[in-house]
Amino acid sequence: MPQVKAIIGLGNPGDNYAATRHNAGAWLVEILARQAGTELRTEKKFLGLYAKVQLDGQELHLLEPTTFMNRSGGAVAALCQFFKIAPGELLVAHDELDLPPGTARYKQGGGHGGHNGLRDIISALGDKDFNRLRIGIGHPGDSRQVTNYVLGRPGKSELEAIGAALDESLATLPLVMTGEWARAMSRLHSFKA
Repeated sequence: MPQVKAIIGLGNPGDNYAATRHNAGAWLVEILARQAGTELRTEKKFLGLYAKVQLDGQELHLLEPTTFMNRSGGAVAALCQFFKIAPGELLVAHDELDLPPGTARYKQGGGHGGHNGLRDIISALGDKDFNRLRIGIGHPGDSRQVTNYVLGRPGKSELEAIGAALDESLATLPLVMTGEWARAMSRLHSFKA
């Protein structure tokens, strides 16, 4: 497996969306930047907030697109072109309706599963073989309620569960960085907050 060189955290821009479920991927990248002692800064050429950090001695690009979710692909494509990063060297962190809060799963390649951010990245890259970190946010139970649900704020216990899954995801990243996907998946996929 190729080494991960960039982590993309998906979300919607602005204070209105910062605390919503749809921004769970962005939360991961924000936490990573904080833990590395840096902050994400506006980088116009990448259409987003960007930082370069060291994780276990390896250089890692962090990007949080500041386009709306359904236009995430332009930011990802710009980063990949500039740094010559192949799709297989990306890890895209995103919210996942099909997993309960308190769980997270790695996935290598695949379709978009109805996620507009993933759909746009696949379209922009012309490739679906990038790695994903699916962060569980749960499902409202009715497909007609999905938009309001993902753009809503999680309750206290739900937020704590998502936070615990993010912490566990971060704890497995060093394994991902060294290409030890099986070990990373084994640990993360057995975790439930």
